[in-house]
Amino acid sequence: MTAIRRRLIPYLLLGPGTIWLVLFFVVPLVYMFRLSLETGIVGNLEFSWHWANYSDVLSLYDTQLIRSFLYAGAATLLALLVSYPLAYTIAFKAGRWRNAMLFAVVAPFFTTYLIRTLAWESILSDASPVTHVLKAIGLAPNGHILATGSAVVAGLTYNFLPFMILPIYASLDRIDVRLIEAAKDLYASSTQSFFRVTVPLSMTGVVAGVLLTFIPAAGDYINAQFLGGADNQMIGNVIQALYLTQSNYPSAAALSFLLMALIMIAVVIYIRFAGSEALMGEEAV
Repeated sequence: MTAIRRRLIPYLLLGPGTIWLVLFFVVPLVYMFRLSLETGIVGNLEFSWHWANYSDVLSLYDTQLIRSFLYAGAATLLALLVSYPLAYTIAFKAGRWRNAMLFAVVAPFFTTYLIRTLAWESILSDASPVTHVLKAIGLAPNGHILATGSAVVAGLTYNFLPFMILPIYASLDRIDVRLIEAAKDLYASSTQSFFRVTVPLSMTGVVAGVLLTFIPAAGDYINAQFLGGADNQMIGNVIQALYLTQSNYPSAAALSFLLMALIMIAVVIYIRFAGSEALMGEEAV
């Protein structure tokens, strides 16, 4: 009996989480997939294996789809460029200010996502001092930043910045400083030890941060709605409009699955080329 209980314990521990995922993820996903193959209008939908829904939405909304990946990629790159130096400073240079700086990183989460985006709408408005300064130095040639792609990228970068900083910080904080000291003892300069020791050992955090930033940014619609205007809509805005405004549920479901598939392909390719090396670096620690 004792041996049987020991074998059952892992399954019992996994049970609640598995049930939750099945009920609130797998079942809705199956329902949405079925919906993506239906035809007709709301109230009179018919399941007919209509695969043409996928090709139709891809041809109609290819511009918004490409724009979503471009904006998400640009925001992810900017977040990485900002986050790595900041995470490095917190991990190795902050000293007694470390907790205060970490609190500053997570402090935006105390305000809702929507409020933060509306705040950026005010910051980037034409009457904002920020816009006046950027216009004076030539970064706002048309006299405004709001309702541009740059505003959407800025909003995405800000809102998802903590998702990049925290994994990188956690990875840097786990590095044994004796490895860095050993590199310097072997006559490596600070720059060489950074690029040959610190960066490879922190790649797991970089990989996690990129994924946690890019995936939600690609499907975001709040920033494009308030900061981008009609000419900078992302694929999330299209899906929202198809569901809530046009009531075209099959097309919306097909577009949702198409977005998930493209993101999954991008993630697999990224992990294939970056994740394996990162895991090897983590094992070396």
